[in-house]
Amino acid sequence: MKRNRFTEEQIVGILKEPECGLKVTDLCRKHGISDATFYKWRTRYSGLEVSEAERLKALEDENSRLKRLLADAMLDNFAPKELLEKKVVTPVAKRQTVEHIRSTLVLSERRACALVGLARRVAWYVSTRADDTVLRQRLRDLAAQRRRFGYRRLGYLLAREGSIPNHKKLFRLCQEEGLKVRHRSGRKRVLGTRSPITIPQEPAQRWSLDFVSDALICGRRLRILAVIDDFSRENLALVADTSLSGRRVAWELTSLVERYGKPLMIVSDNGTEFTSHVILKWANEMKIAWHYIAPGKPQQNRFIERFNGRLRDEWLNETLFTSLSHARQILTDWWKGYNTVRPHSQLGGRTPDQVARQGFRGHAAETLVIPSTKSHKTRELSF
Repeated sequence: MKRNRFTEEQIVGILKEPECGLKVTDLCRKHGISDATFYKWRTRYSGLEVSEAERLKALEDENSRLKRLLADAMLDNFAPKELLEKKVVTPVAKRQTVEHIRSTLVLSERRACALVGLARRVAWYVSTRADDTVLRQRLRDLAAQRRRFGYRRLGYLLAREGSIPNHKKLFRLCQEEGLKVRHRSGRKRVLGTRSPITIPQEPAQRWSLDFVSDALICGRRLRILAVIDDFSRENLALVADTSLSGRRVAWELTSLVERYGKPLMIVSDNGTEFTSHVILKWANEMKIAWHYIAPGKPQQNRFIERFNGRLRDEWLNETLFTSLSHARQILTDWWKGYNTVRPHSQLGGRTPDQVARQGFRGHAAETLVIPSTKSHKTRELSF
């Protein structure tokens, strides 16, 4: 906007000069203005005194200042509401918000920092932390192979490769890379006290077995017989078929006894396949104690129930089976990985195959300290 050469007080004084007998033409020539400008001034400022013109100027300046203050206040109120989708807490998020406000609303750095609540020295900070490109890429590769592995199991896999990052750093990288395992909602658990179950002290003392059900993409039902060793958590067998009778279960158990040796006890639920005369006769001939859990108490057979949960979470819920042969092939690959690759938290990060071969006892295992993600405290778990 072009600045006027004359103030309002000077304009009122010029308009008073014709009262002294000075002609308008001479007045305009004296002050270097045109006749049109003089008459425009007289239309606007006629009847005003110099003091009134000064007061009018002061009021206009005050009005202009109030308008600027109101605009600034409205802008300060608009920026947080329109630009921030959620509450900004971390310094990194605040720095990004400051840059976004400056580029969007064209504000100064000082004002943008004041709106966000960030010190300017923090806004100038440049991180010297390593980007960990190699580690991040390896985490993404492992998570792509094992989609249901959390940061602890990924840490066990990295430790085998010689990389042992701090557990807090590993948790942060998994969060930043979006590798957090999404927990599926489960059924409500029964509340109450439960008596502890006896844990075997060496392999081949007790086996647990149960059935898991699924379906092919054509809708045909699929049943899987799972057998594990309660001490080493080793998966001894995964038998998939459309139908598994008590006779078939006895035949599969005979094959397992020939391969791994005879257990002292087998634990199962009260399914018709396990309570049939064929199974009772087989257990009597093999001199193996067969224990049935109480009806409606799957927690009494917790080892196989936990295994079934991992099987369903990491394999059944992640795969579509085109045929029975396809299901058996994928099941064989997962069975090998579970026993030889997958780290087991209850075994101190070891695999069931390592435990079965080493034969170490549960009470002699190392104490593993696992950080809790919900608090700063740690909890010790002895296996």
